[in-house]
Amino acid sequence: MPREAAAEAARQYLFAAQEAGRIYRRIAERRAGRPFVTEVSLDETAAPQTAPQLLVILAALAHEGIPAQTIAPRFTGRFNKGVDYVGDVAQFEREFQDDLAVLAFAVRRYGLPSNLKLSVHSGSDKFSIYPPIRRALRKFDAGVHLKTAGTTWLEELIGLAEAGGEGLEIARKIYEQAWLHREEYCAPYAEVIDIDPARLPSPSRVSQFTSAEFTSALRHDQSNPQYNPHLRQLLHVGFKAAAKMGARYPDALDRCKETVSRNVTDNLFERHIRPLFL
Repeated sequence: MPREAAAEAARQYLFAAQEAGRIYRRIAERRAGRPFVTEVSLDETAAPQTAPQLLVILAALAHEGIPAQTIAPRFTGRFNKGVDYVGDVAQFEREFQDDLAVLAFAVRRYGLPSNLKLSVHSGSDKFSIYPPIRRALRKFDAGVHLKTAGTTWLEELIGLAEAGGEGLEIARKIYEQAWLHREEYCAPYAEVIDIDPARLPSPSRVSQFTSAEFTSALRHDQSNPQYNPHLRQLLHVGFKAAAKMGARYPDALDRCKETVSRNVTDNLFERHIRPLFL
């Protein structure tokens, strides 16, 4: 890496690494010896990090004494909430492999934890890049951290809708509230969603959805002509509507746990764990 490029990377990221060091030491002090996993996230930066930039960042984190176990760079392409990757899959594969090589070197050179791994934020439902990730993990004998909280929340909704009755009514109500407050709910996630309001069904239309219509619109099955990625993204960021229901929402999950647990488990295992690791 040329000296000028290294200096520019340091100017861009050194202050952030120092701030991360202060935050880490504060957390470690409060944990009082109790273990915790440290992740450093860079995925919301304005542009992707190059592999040489990532090396500079890791060197700075090591200098700060941060025992990072996962690091989440920003990759090329769109990682929208709850839907598939949008971008050049071949370019993503090259970047991912380059970053794995950097992590392996940084572990040896800077004494970072041996289990340091890449973290893919908004990584759930990115089905088109799972084969490249799997190939890279096998090539480098590496692990990966894939954030999947959002897809689990959506599978809960699918399970409620599939159960029918009150479960379906709650799913409809959550959509209604998400639609009514869509500007508020979408604003914090503007960089990671692409929703065409014209493609969102009205709450009055959704209020008439059967269980099959609701689950077909929401479930991430791109072969289903009723699948609606705009509705799915809106509900992904509409979790506040469920929180505002108080005990009604978790109580419904408990009553509908058969359909909820089946959908959550099948989604995580068949669509995420199996393609990546099995």
